[in-house]
Amino acid sequence: LIGRGVVIDATASASANADYQIQVSDLEAWEMKNGRIPDNSIILFRTGWDARWPDRKTYLGTSKVGEEAVAELHFPGLDPRTAQWIIANRRIDAIGIDTASIDFGQSKKFETHQILFAQNIPAFENVANLGQLPATGAVVIALPMKIQGGSGGPLRIVAVTP
Repeated sequence: LIGRGVVIDATASASANADYQIQVSDLEAWEMKNGRIPDNSIILFRTGWDARWPDRKTYLGTSKVGEEAVAELHFPGLDPRTAQWIIANRRIDAIGIDTASIDFGQSKKFETHQILFAQNIPAFENVANLGQLPATGAVVIALPMKIQGGSGGPLRIVAVTP
């Protein structure tokens, strides 16, 4: 998975609301400033959450683990309506985010996962250091570990900046 990276910064909204879901308006604002998201891009959503790692309570919203932690998860994600808009209006190769999941912490149905994966668009989670990338111009190289029969796997992701 190699492609042009675009970084959409939602840190202001995410810092004000741990359950923020990235909206179509975030993409539209980015495009007003940077131009249309190029075809075959890898969209990387920056919420600033990577700065909270490795503190479990601030990164996930709870220090609990296992089943008892699920109800207390709080972190931003991509709104399913935004995922649907991307599918309908842009041609992208992958999406990444600096949180624990592409769906926000309180998601029960994981609709964003379902929408993206139904269109064979992979999602990269826990992406670090997005604040070091420009809004445009980076080349993203994502190297997933192939796990037979798995629904996901570890990913080494790097970027080459201009």
